[in-house]
Amino acid sequence: MSEKVTWVPFNTLEKFMIDVFKGMGVPAEDAKISAEVLITADKRGIDSHGIGRLKTIYYDRIKIGIQKPVTEFEIVREGPTTAVVDGHHGMGHTIGKRAMQMAIDKAKKYGMGMVAVRNSTHYGIAGFYSLMACENDMIGVTGSNARPSVAPTFGVENMMGTNPLVFGIPTDEEFPFVLDCATSLTQRGKIEVYNRAEKELPPGWVIDQEGNARTDTAKVLDDLVKGTCALTPLGGIGEEGAGYKGYGYCAVVEMLCAALQQGAYMKMLLGIDEKGKKCPYKLGHFFIAIDVNAFCDPKEFKKTTGDILRELRSSKKMPGFDQIYTAGEKEHLAWLERKDKGAPINENLQKEMLIIQKELNLKQYDFNKLGFWAKI
Repeated sequence: MSEKVTWVPFNTLEKFMIDVFKGMGVPAEDAKISAEVLITADKRGIDSHGIGRLKTIYYDRIKIGIQKPVTEFEIVREGPTTAVVDGHHGMGHTIGKRAMQMAIDKAKKYGMGMVAVRNSTHYGIAGFYSLMACENDMIGVTGSNARPSVAPTFGVENMMGTNPLVFGIPTDEEFPFVLDCATSLTQRGKIEVYNRAEKELPPGWVIDQEGNARTDTAKVLDDLVKGTCALTPLGGIGEEGAGYKGYGYCAVVEMLCAALQQGAYMKMLLGIDEKGKKCPYKLGHFFIAIDVNAFCDPKEFKKTTGDILRELRSSKKMPGFDQIYTAGEKEHLAWLERKDKGAPINENLQKEMLIIQKELNLKQYDFNKLGFWAKI
């Protein structure tokens, strides 16, 4: 049985998020950027990083004072093709968009640009920044570390974050190639989606202190914070499924998000200070833009990348399957399905939105008319 939801138009959700961010003290332009990043996730069918995270990640953290609504974007070191930025615990979306734009601007002049960021906050869907590069006929690469939740292969302690390593490559198709995924088998946002749907987790996503699989979703979310369970790297438990590869890529992102910018890493990102109180997460990111035009004609490049993807999709199918997908395709299909419907909002998410509406006194939104049935 499918989960009961109501579909809310994207423009309504985006306006609501802008008003929420402004209500929390985020300047209007930065509020628009934050809402833009979140709604992009919903439009692409990535419900783990859209409006579903408005309250739990951004609203709640600004409210308790561990994330600053006003962003101080400080360039602490810069060269022709590089820069180091300190975000001073401001809005990760604003920091991310400005940093990637810096990388793009440098790439336009010199062929490549890279910007490393320290002291940032959760920057939303990582693919947003790679898409920025693709729109400029560039290859975009980004990564972010995160609060510890992933155990190394043969370990059970949550040492590293889910640490996405993301590539965006322009093509001659309707959509670019965007590989946007964590270096862990899953990530906290997806577990939150399972929790809102009151579903158990698939075995192998999470392990306990004895290395056994955990599937009890709500308790897992609590225990991830306590550090008594951990996510597994790509490849899963042990080496049989090549979990060491995911572990290795996770470590690559951790280093690139801390060493170049001399930022925080691993247990320094727990969001807890020495007195046991909540504090900023001090996340690091990196952004790379590569101008295709520095290597070849962009049209020829995009035809080649498109040909590669088309050949992959037209290759021989496994019995029982009639389609092979390439990265970015499912997100494009999600947009085609959702563009006239909006995003699906279930009961638990409705409650979160209603709580925010009440606390910020956003009376201009009548969610009953949009089909909300939840009560708070």
